[in-house]
Amino acid sequence: MARDLPPRARFEARHRRVAAAIAATLLAAVLTACAPEAVPDPTSSPTVTATTAEPGPSSTPTTPPGPTLLPDGTAADNLPLFASVTAAVWASGDHAAGRAYVDALAAAGFDKAAMQVTDDQTTVGNPAESIQFAVRWGDECLVGQVGPATGDPVTVVVPVLAEGACLVGQTRPIDW
Repeated sequence: MARDLPPRARFEARHRRVAAAIAATLLAAVLTACAPEAVPDPTSSPTVTATTAEPGPSSTPTTPPGPTLLPDGTAADNLPLFASVTAAVWASGDHAAGRAYVDALAAAGFDKAAMQVTDDQTTVGNPAESIQFAVRWGDECLVGQVGPATGDPVTVVVPVLAEGACLVGQTRPIDW
């Protein structure tokens, strides 16, 4: 079947397979080599003594805030927010659209100019088996991968590649 394609299409298909294999190998190596940082157990935080207050109109229930962007933090410090945004988009109807991840990460405060994303579709117009997106954070990258070939979303922190990028292979321009 691949022999029926024009030479350029065969080259692009082979290039994408090689890029995907390299990216998957890099991701697997990082996941194998790096143990995740321990996340503090919220139940082990210091106990606060509660005082009884009269219920009134100014009493409003509060919920603990979710992860927030830490501009002065490290990539690892910001991984919980990156993972939370990734999970939220994955759970939405736009889970197969790279733009949805870029837009959601930008809305969460990540710098869109520091992002990369792979194409949603193959060169012949089929849905991509996986989408990768990344945010460069200093000398490190927050990288996410989603798609039918991935299963559950994967988010990791990896070093910046030698050429200064976060993702291996061709990425699409983020021009919106």
